[in-house]
Amino acid sequence: MRTQVAIIGAGPSGLLLGQLLHKAGIDNVILERQSGDYVLSRIRAGILEQVTVDLMHEAGVGERIGAEGIPHHSIELVFSGERHPIDVHGLTGGKVVTAYGQTELTRDLMDARAASGLTTIYEAADVQPLDFDGERPRLEFRKDGRTQVLECDFIAGCDGFHGVSRASVKDRVTEYEKVYPFGWLGVLSDTPPVSPHAIVYGNSERGFSLCSMRSMTRSRYYVQVPLTDRVEDWSDERFWDELRLRLDKDLASRIVTGPSIEKSIAPLRSFVAEPLRFGRLFLAGDAGHIVPPTGAKGLNLAATDVKYLSSAFIEYYAERSSAGIDGYSARCLKRIWKAERFSWWLTTLMHRFPDTEGFGQKVQEAELEYLVSSKAASGSLAENYVGLPL
Repeated sequence: MRTQVAIIGAGPSGLLLGQLLHKAGIDNVILERQSGDYVLSRIRAGILEQVTVDLMHEAGVGERIGAEGIPHHSIELVFSGERHPIDVHGLTGGKVVTAYGQTELTRDLMDARAASGLTTIYEAADVQPLDFDGERPRLEFRKDGRTQVLECDFIAGCDGFHGVSRASVKDRVTEYEKVYPFGWLGVLSDTPPVSPHAIVYGNSERGFSLCSMRSMTRSRYYVQVPLTDRVEDWSDERFWDELRLRLDKDLASRIVTGPSIEKSIAPLRSFVAEPLRFGRLFLAGDAGHIVPPTGAKGLNLAATDVKYLSSAFIEYYAERSSAGIDGYSARCLKRIWKAERFSWWLTTLMHRFPDTEGFGQKVQEAELEYLVSSKAASGSLAENYVGLPL
C-alpha cells in the first residue's frame, strides 16, 4: 500500500487531520490499534474553543455542532461558600466555548470519513514507524495475522500519550513533566446540568469540584480525590453528597442526581515533549503534550496542532515548499506552552494540595477574590479560557 500521509491513531486529532487533508485533495490512510467501537466508547472532554468549532466546519463536519452544541457565555467560580460569575462573552468581545461531547465529535468525523470512502485500518497491531529520517518513510503493522507495509511521504503521530510515535523517538525527545498529587473522580449521568450555560469551578477546604455537561440531559461532574482512592470506594450516593459539600448552598440544592453511567478516577499531569518533528515523522495532540483537564485545553490543543500540520502538508503539496513543515514544531510549542501555563495556573489555584492548609487556603481565596473583582484579571482568565488566537 502507498499513501501521501500515513496517520497513526483514529482519535479526534487523527480523524480531523485526515478530513482536512482529504478536503485539500491529499491522500491519507489512518491506522488504529483499537476497534472503532472502542474508540467511540472512550469518555473524554466536551468543551470546544471557537478555533476547534471553526476547524470542524472547515473540514465539512460542523453541522451537528452548530445544531446541537451549547454555547457557554460564562464560567462560575465557587469559593468561601459563594458563587461568582465571570462574563467570558463580554470580556472577550463576544467569544464563547461550546459544550459538545468528544464522543459525538469523533462520531461526526468517523461518519464523514466512511461516507467519503477513505481508508481507516482498525485493529492494526504492532505498528512501527520506519525510515522517517529519509525520504521514503513507511509503517509496518500486523493485520489479520500477517505483516503489512504502508509506504508514505509523511507520518503523523496522533496516537496519544502511550502511543508508538513518541516511543519511536524517545531517545531524541526532551520531556518536561509535572505530576499532580491527586486525581479527578468523574461521574457521567443522564441528568440535566445544574448550570446549563456555564461551567462551575469550585474551590473549598474539602478540595476541587467541577460541574460540566455534555448536553441538556447529560451531565459530567468531578471532585478531587487522593490518588489512593478507588472507584469502588465511591458509591453514587457518596459522590453526590460530597459534590454538594463543595458548592454554594443554592447550587447544591439544585443538583439533580441520578445513577452514574460512567465513573472513573483520572490522574492529572502536565507534560510536553520537544521537539515535535523528526525528519518526516510529526507528533500531534497527546502524543506530544498533556495538560491537566482543569482548563479544558487537551482536545483544543490537539486541534490546533492539526491545523498547523494540515496547513504545512497542504503548502508542501501545493507549492512544494517545506517552510510549514520546517516551522511546525516551533509554531506548535509556542502555543502549547501558553496553554500549559494556563492549565497549571488554574489547577494550582483551584485544588487543595498537601500544603494547602491555613495559609495556603487563605492565599488561594485572596487570589480568587482579586480575580473576580478585577476586570483585568477576569479578562485574562476569559481570554485564555476561550482560547488564544492562532
